[in-house]
Amino acid sequence: MNTDTLMMYLLISFFYVISPGPAILLAIFNSISHGMRAVMIGALGNITGLFVLSLVSVGGLGAILMASTTLFMLVKVLGASYLIYLGVRQLFSRKRQLKLQEEGGAETEQRAWFSHYREGLFLAVTNPKPILFFGALFPQFIDLNYALAPQFSVMTGAFMLFSFISLSCYGLLAQSAKGFLTGSQGMKWFHRVTGGLFVSMGVGLLSFKSASQ
Repeated sequence: MNTDTLMMYLLISFFYVISPGPAILLAIFNSISHGMRAVMIGALGNITGLFVLSLVSVGGLGAILMASTTLFMLVKVLGASYLIYLGVRQLFSRKRQLKLQEEGGAETEQRAWFSHYREGLFLAVTNPKPILFFGALFPQFIDLNYALAPQFSVMTGAFMLFSFISLSCYGLLAQSAKGFLTGSQGMKWFHRVTGGLFVSMGVGLLSFKSASQ
């Protein structure tokens, strides 16, 4: 892969990664509700999922998935269902936290750190948009005159790095805005808005089409 091709790939990847989506919304929610450690662990789960998708693409399974309407629909429904689940859970999570406070418990609901990793991982592998990115765009930048493994490593590594940095930055920005959400009313509306956005993304994902449709 020559320098011009690599720079073009990096530019496209950068703007793709920083565009708002479910992973960014989850990072913002985790930052305000659980702190930056949750954001970082969730981001690790997300880039693990991206790595899996890139392997699938290079292995040829990505092309099969894109060509098969049934398989693509299955992934899409799984992804949409999970987004709706996250939205509904967030809509009701504030009620659980208020109940804990009334019972003398912790101010925020405690979660195992691995659950944030699993959440980020599953969100990535069930999102059809990265599948299309790796399946349709990856081959455009592969130079058959060079070994595949080094090109795969550079392209996938850069995409994962951009994703991790992007999610962390969004999390830090959310931390700076956390002061505006102090108090039960502010957090109540935050949960309502983020929950509603997740549900909306899930519903919108159902209308997303593969390259073969």
